[in-house]
Amino acid sequence: GIALVGERVPIGEGDGSVRFTLEVPPHLSRFIAEKGSVVLDGVSLPVNDVNGDVFSVNVIPHTLEVTTLGETEEEARLNLEVDIIARYVDPLGQS
Repeated sequence: GIALVGERVPIGEGDGSVRFTLEVPPHLSRFIAEKGSVVLDGVSLPVNDVNGDVFSVNVIPHTLEVTTLGETEEEARLNLEVDIIARYVDPLGQS
């Protein structure tokens, strides 16, 4: 799993959305792209920002209510699935 490295930060105009900031191991960071997507605990989310091994996603209130992400606390461990397209494209860049 990966770690939530900061507090859940409220975003927007008080609509209940929150930003999650997470850190991934270096060997996975190449698969995280800004405006790409990741799956956290089974929930597909767009990636907002990437800075090295740290990235963030925004989660809307409905998603917080109907998934386990609503119960996630600081320093929680989450399951991560990287973008499948990035995994297939990556070997092409290795040649």
